[in-house]
Amino acid sequence: MFAAPAPVEQTTHARLIVSTHRSALLRVTLRYNAEDPLAVRMVFPAEYALEAVDPDTDPLDGPLDEAFDAPAEPVEPVADGVEWVFARQLFAAGLDLPSGEGDVHIRPALGQRTMVELRSPEGVALLQFDRTELRRFLWHSYLVVPEGQELRHLDCDRALAELLA
Repeated sequence: MFAAPAPVEQTTHARLIVSTHRSALLRVTLRYNAEDPLAVRMVFPAEYALEAVDPDTDPLDGPLDEAFDAPAEPVEPVADGVEWVFARQLFAAGLDLPSGEGDVHIRPALGQRTMVELRSPEGVALLQFDRTELRRFLWHSYLVVPEGQELRHLDCDRALAELLA
């Protein structure tokens, strides 16, 4: 019996851009699993979920930096935060060229930065990531399932069962 490759998980930091003069540093967990070979997951701390923000305890009222230098089915609750799921192909394309339609947009920014825009009915979040960190994660995901080989790892019967459940 063949053992499934271990999932890829990497924690990195992102800047949640609040305005031209305000941003908040937050930790983001990137996940990739060969059992869902077409998808990348980003997990954000629960206190940053747009629908969970309470004006009396707004996480953005904490310590902020003035600038970064002086980063799909959206919003799936998980035990350790809020998870966004989108295509690995979109993730890869957005590192080099503006990519995305609908809820997730990814584009390169000045320097070694990548912008990720997430849209939901509750609002829009603009995040800035270090592109090198995102490339490292993508490279590790390609070690698990090489680019272009995703369909060989896709369990269509399981995916259909989950869809119809």
